Amino acid sequence: MSVRPYRQITRRKSRQIFVGPVPVGGDAPVTVQSMTNTITADVAGTVAQVKRLEEAGADIVRVSCPDEEATAGLRAIVRQVGVPIVADIHFHYKRAIEAAEAGAACLRINPGNIGSQERVREVVKAAKDYGCSMRIGVNAGSLDKHLLEKYGEPNPEAMVESALEHAKVLEDNDFREFKISVKASDVYLAVAAYEALAEACDYPLHLGITEAGGTRVGTVKSSIGMGWLLKKGIGDTIRVSLSADPVEEIKVGFDILKSLDLRHRGVRIVSCPSCARQGFDVIKTVEILEERLAHIGTPVSLSILGCVVNGPGEARETDIGITGGGTLANEGSANKVYISGVADHNIGNAEMIDHVVALVEKKAAEIEAAKTADSAEKPAAE
Repeated sequence: MSVRPYRQITRRKSRQIFVGPVPVGGDAPVTVQSMTNTITADVAGTVAQVKRLEEAGADIVRVSCPDEEATAGLRAIVRQVGVPIVADIHFHYKRAIEAAEAGAACLRINPGNIGSQERVREVVKAAKDYGCSMRIGVNAGSLDKHLLEKYGEPNPEAMVESALEHAKVLEDNDFREFKISVKASDVYLAVAAYEALAEACDYPLHLGITEAGGTRVGTVKSSIGMGWLLKKGIGDTIRVSLSADPVEEIKVGFDILKSLDLRHRGVRIVSCPSCARQGFDVIKTVEILEERLAHIGTPVSLSILGCVVNGPGEARETDIGITGGGTLANEGSANKVYISGVADHNIGNAEMIDHVVALVEKKAAEIEAAKTADSAEKPAAE
């Protein structure tokens, strides 16, 4: 029993598959994905974007393969990047076969628009031959005609039935290296479909609220929908769909997981909304620190609080903390610095940001050094 049972998340038990070397499902961490928006045939442009996503922490990246030029480019792309690549396939089953041959780690297909079951079988054979996993991607906006006729509209029952029908095609071909998604732009519809699918099978689930919108609205919708599911233990890999720079999708994805204590990457900043009590400009300080600490991938917690009302309490729970000790009128000359929850020294406003950056970088280096030492000791002990 956890000492804080209200924070306990019991993950749904799912079978595990691999996307290249990355495990998805089972006891593996929830992975974070994004998708390129470059023309895949533009190898240099696509590689550059994939590498930016890698730097942001992406575990898996998807690229669209709508034509032969795209699958030809895919062959060169996978050789130049370190993250596993998923080939996104719609309508043309031959593109899936070409993508498997080109080195895709996973094929994302929407069986409802890829054609006959025979064509799906040919795609399965290619996946087997080239060691690809697959994702069955069911979308509310592209359900099979017979299901729309049966149910009258996209609903959770129709989406789950579609997913299980297509899963059976793969199972009948002795293929089980796949995950499933049942996405919708409507939060309630997506959540209900995923909840029902989680009960109906043990395949790993790829979460997403599709066509969620721009950065602000899309972040809110994705956080509500995926947070709802993740808190219930549902979800093995996620993609935040934003009409924005794909790097933002990775950032938001990790922020969702960090908020639920499911996974940690980079600096987690706890900060107040600010008020007249603040001893420094909290909003501007946080904005600058987010930018200057973006290069740190090591999990470090940092509290930035403008005054002593909640500052000391929040600082006790973080690796490094700053609490405003004065007011803007006297330039906060007594801002208190906390190290590992303990009051350590004071810092003035002028030096504060550079000082905090140095402290966080030092803490991250210490954490990484401890990990390295621990890894070195384990083989010796074994």
